[in-house]
Amino acid sequence: MQLEQGLFKLDFSDYHAVLGIPVSADAKVVRKRYLTIARKLHPDSLSTASTADKQRASELLSKWVNPAYEVLSQDKPSTEHQLVLKLKGQTLGRATKPPEVDSEPAKQLIKAPHVDAAYRQAVNALASEQYDKLDSVLQIIGQLSELNMMYLYRTASSAAASQRSGVTPKAQASPTSPTATPAAPPPKSGTAPPPPRRSQSTILDSYINRAQEHEQSQDYGQAVLEMREAIKTYPQSARCHSYLASLYLKTGQVTMARVHAKRALEITPDNELAKTIQTRLDRAGGASGKSGTTAKGSDKSSGGFFGLFGGKKKS
Repeated sequence: MQLEQGLFKLDFSDYHAVLGIPVSADAKVVRKRYLTIARKLHPDSLSTASTADKQRASELLSKWVNPAYEVLSQDKPSTEHQLVLKLKGQTLGRATKPPEVDSEPAKQLIKAPHVDAAYRQAVNALASEQYDKLDSVLQIIGQLSELNMMYLYRTASSAAASQRSGVTPKAQASPTSPTATPAAPPPKSGTAPPPPRRSQSTILDSYINRAQEHEQSQDYGQAVLEMREAIKTYPQSARCHSYLASLYLKTGQVTMARVHAKRALEITPDNELAKTIQTRLDRAGGASGKSGTTAKGSDKSSGGFFGLFGGKKKS
């Protein structure tokens, strides 16, 4: 199935737009929505449809809906996809102005006072008719993709503004958060003063040291998990991103290695490890990268998937 005029060819597949669900949807929502779509596209539901419509429904299900469900319903692929969304949101949040969009729902979301409620309402409205008319499915997916892009921009911009104003986000203020630093009570008379808190660099070193121990034992999965936890606490650490990129490269997850190497270089352009990884990826995968094929063999733009975000529609 060819991409229709007015759709996007971007860096990542927008699986949430394909299923018509918010980017924060959990596994139960993913499965329920998939079953609803699968029933609509099943041959039994299209008994009176034309042969062309039956073929179109079959292609939508096999090339778009099933792959999206396969990623979002499995823990590891879903977690990796969420990480990609998070990094993309951070990139959008650093922009000086909103991304350019063409669909009316996304334009409305730019100025909505309550972004979460407005976003969910807009997604639900589009999803309610997404697969009713097969000839308009791709257009609606494109509108949902723009909504997702604008939502990530709004939430990332809000978080960045809070940091600049000195307001600590709720997640960081949580008592269980690794970055929470509640004030210690004054020492009682005659007792020794409490030991000094560990510095951020010491905490970061402990993450990396544990990851290196797992790496030496060739337990790369645990090493990756350790560094992903580190990035939750230190999202602006080029050291974290470059080391995680090297771990992903060792496990053959080229797409994730490229994402984190790129992020490390955005933070610190002269990061040697990230530059080395980027060079290796460019040399080894340049041909496949140009053709749009990811490490898992799925096509980014021409094989039936939307990219996640990007520029304006082509006329």
